[in-house]
Order: sequence, then C-alpha cells, then structure tokens
Amino acid sequence: MLNPDVCQKARLSRDPRFDGKFFTAVKTTGIYCRPICPATTPKEENVLYFASGIEAALAGYRPCLRCRPDSAPGSPAWRGVNTTLDRAIRLIGEGDLHEGSLPSLAEKLGIGERYLRQLFKKHLGISPKAYALYQQCLFAKQLLHQTTLPITDIALTSGFNSIRRFNDCFQSQLGLTPSQIRRSEKTTTGSVSLQLCYRPPYEWSYLRDFFTTRAIPQLEWCDEQRYGRTFEWHGCSGCFTAQHVESKNRFDLTIELDDVTYLKAIVNNIRRILDLDVDIDAVEQDLQHCFVDASLIKSGLRLPGIWSLFEAGIRAILGQQISVVAARNLVTTLVAELGQPCGAQRLFPSPRSIAKSELGFLKIPASRKQTLRNLAQHYLDHHSPDDPNQWLSLKGIGPWTVEYAQLRGLSNPDIYLAGDLGVKKAAEKLTTRFTPEQAAPWRSYLTLQLWSQL
Repeated sequence: MLNPDVCQKARLSRDPRFDGKFFTAVKTTGIYCRPICPATTPKEENVLYFASGIEAALAGYRPCLRCRPDSAPGSPAWRGVNTTLDRAIRLIGEGDLHEGSLPSLAEKLGIGERYLRQLFKKHLGISPKAYALYQQCLFAKQLLHQTTLPITDIALTSGFNSIRRFNDCFQSQLGLTPSQIRRSEKTTTGSVSLQLCYRPPYEWSYLRDFFTTRAIPQLEWCDEQRYGRTFEWHGCSGCFTAQHVESKNRFDLTIELDDVTYLKAIVNNIRRILDLDVDIDAVEQDLQHCFVDASLIKSGLRLPGIWSLFEAGIRAILGQQISVVAARNLVTTLVAELGQPCGAQRLFPSPRSIAKSELGFLKIPASRKQTLRNLAQHYLDHHSPDDPNQWLSLKGIGPWTVEYAQLRGLSNPDIYLAGDLGVKKAAEKLTTRFTPEQAAPWRSYLTLQLWSQL
C-alpha cells in the first residue's frame, strides 16, 4: 500500500529517484503523471496516488502528454521476488501473446493457465492479456512521441493486426487517439531514435569499463558515453548505440534494423542489457547487512547484460579458467571467422554456424571445441532452450558456466558466482562473514559488488 504522506513529499520535491515508483492522478483534469512532471503542482486534495500506470488507467485517468508516464523507469515490487511472473513479463515483452495464446504461454512457463491469471491478478491487478494490451499501447505511444515512423508501421510494430484495432484499443486504454499524440508524420529511413529513462543512481563508469574490457571488435563498440553492438532477433538484424545522458537520467538510443516487426522486444532487451529497470536503492539497502562498512558498497552498480543467453553461454565456455583478455581474444577470433556481415560490422555467430564448424581456428583443447558444438546443437534441437540448467547434461559445462550465462544472458538478479575466482578473493578480504542466502533475491548484485572490490 502506498503511503500518501511519503508520496506527497516525493511529488513536491520532484526527486528523480522516485520516478516510476508511483504515479499521481489529478481528479480535476483526469490525467495521471510521473512525480517529476514539470506541470503546475496540483492541490493535495485533488490528488490520488497509484503504484503503477496501469492502475491509474484502469481508474479512468489518461497519461500526461508533458511528462509521458510511458517513459518512466520501471521497477515493480515483485521483480526478483516471483521468478515465474518475472519470466512471464519477459516473454510477453518478447511478443509471446502477440503470436501465441495464453495456454501456450502457461505451458512454456510450466504452470497452469489459472495459476498464471492468479499471479497477474495478485501482483498487477489485471489479466495477462490486459497487461499485454496496455504495454502494446504504451510502446505505441512512445513511438508516436519519439519517432517519425508512419502510424501504420507503429501499429504493426506494437502488435496490432489492423489500424482500426489499433485506434480502438489506443483510445480505450489511454483515453487518447494516435492523431492527438502524433504532431507530424514523416517517412522513416530505417533508423529509430528513442529515450530510455532510468532511476538514479546509475554508475555508468563501472558499466562502461566492464563493457570496454570485454568488447569484441566488429561486434561491439564502447567509448566515454556510448555503448553499442550488432544484434539478430528472430531473423531481423541490425545494430544499436546507446548514449548516456547523465544530466537527464536517460540513454538516447539509436537503432538501425532491417525490419521493425520486433522493435518492442528489441528495445526491451536493450533495457535489460543496460539494467535500466531495477530499483537500485532497494537492492543496496538489502545488501548493507552483507558488509560491516556500508561505505564499501558502490552505489548504482548495474548488471552488465549480454544480448542473448546463447551468446552468454558461448562466451562463458571460452572464458573458462582463463583471463578476461584471453577470453576476449578467443571470442574475437570466433566472430571474425563465423560471424555474418552486418553492414561494416559482424553479427555474433549463429548456433548453426558453430555446430557445423570444426573450429580449427581456435587455439583451445579439442574437448572445449566439442563443448561449444554441443551447446550450439542443443539450441538447434530444442528451438527455445531458455533454461540453462539443462546445459549441465552437456559435457564440459558446469555450474559456473550456467550461472554466468544466467547472470549476463538473462540478467537473473539472484545469481551468486561462488565458484568465480574474483568473487572468492573479494569475499576473503571482507571483515565479515556472510552467507549468500542473506543477499537473496539480489545475489547477482552482491556478485557485482564483490567484483568491484578487486
């Protein structure tokens, strides 16, 4: 339950650390806003507080056109606590309910349809279908505000099969028509620019350095304020560059791709890679009891993601028991030899290309080459192998490889790399003994904090 007194103080302060933690609805205007909205501050007796934008919309309020609640960073209270719901949200974000049915989603999650509905009702107050539809409308609204994509393309990109359906849903969900938001229409060139907001603190320098030391030439690029890379998603290929704008608490994102069909899923994956949706204040508060001196905690550390679980697994195998530099050299060679061209750059090699290669260009033991081929073949055989625990049946893959892939390829918030040499060294230096279980459900962030102590 929201505390109105706390919300009032946060609203009046316009503190960006509260952005996305709650939303303010104004009875006299019928509009809901972010707590950082620059509009004239309404009187408290005219204000209602909601934990999410969905709740405000269901209560009959429409989103503000100035602060754009669809752009607020997200960090729902259940994130990292209910892993099934977390995974369901991720799959919906990837378009599972656009192309499939609710029973098929429940089957993929390994639960019953009724239980899936109960999870959404308990934590979000709506059904999975209603949640998916609302997210489609919010993403369409963001594209209308920030891009020059034609409205027809926006409708299809957002998961709607017709313009009529798009218009009807948009107006019923948000109380606005697409034409009220879109001020101008221009043709697009295949490049899309968006703004990705986050809630501070955000320690960009640490994330940048982490990416830089592991960046693969022709696949990734990283400089003082930018990180970018090539990618492939369900047959669509392209590249993105995210530029950090610290003064605005956001990244300015530019995406170039050959098909906008999966744009929403691609943007969601970029948000995951940059870890934009975590409530880092809450995480660090939970981690304090793992350190005798709370000042040892480096504020704002975010999980450094990798584009896909498969890529994370391949990079983890190549990084087994060797230095970061040596692992980077091996991955560089793999990309140069097997990566398909993407403009002037290259894509990460596909499972098929690795499974069918002898990998003679890699100076590693034959057993490790076979492990790479085994993982690639596993992907070819299972189509959607998003449970890396199944990899343990493959020769050459142990707990560290699986856990590392989960931490970086899925951004699982609760992975403690107990077998990692750096984690062991940092833990030994601490003046207190702790059990990793004390840091649940944020053990990945404990791992990151320990790495940062080296």
